[in-house]
Amino acid sequence: MKIKTVLIETVVCSGAPGKEARFKRMLDVRQEYKRRQSGCLAAWIAQSTDGQGLFLVHSVFVDKKSWKRISKSIVEKLDSKDGGLEGVIGGPPLVGMFESPLSALNLASVTENQ
Repeated sequence: MKIKTVLIETVVCSGAPGKEARFKRMLDVRQEYKRRQSGCLAAWIAQSTDGQGLFLVHSVFVDKKSWKRISKSIVEKLDSKDGGLEGVIGGPPLVGMFESPLSALNLASVTENQ
C-alpha cells in the first residue's frame, strides 16, 4: 500500500524545575521506541536554543491506527517501568495532530521505499 498522507504529532513541553535532564532522557527513550515500531516513519526531539528546557517533540505515523497502537504500547511498556512523564513534566504540554502529504516531508528513505 502506498502512503500518501501521514499523521504528524507535535508536542511542545518542558521539564519540571530540577528534573529537566531526566525529562529529556525519558523523551529520548520514547522517541527511540517509536522509531523501532512499525507504523512510525520518524520521531525526533529538538531542544530550544535559549537554554530554557523547552522541547519540540515530533513523530510521523503512517496513520491514526498506528499512532494509537504505538501510544498505547508506550503506556504499557515504558510508563509502567519508569512511572511516565507526569512526575517530570513542567506543566501541561501543547499537543497538535496534523495531516500532511508524505511527499511534503522529504523523507527520502521512506518515499523511495513506498
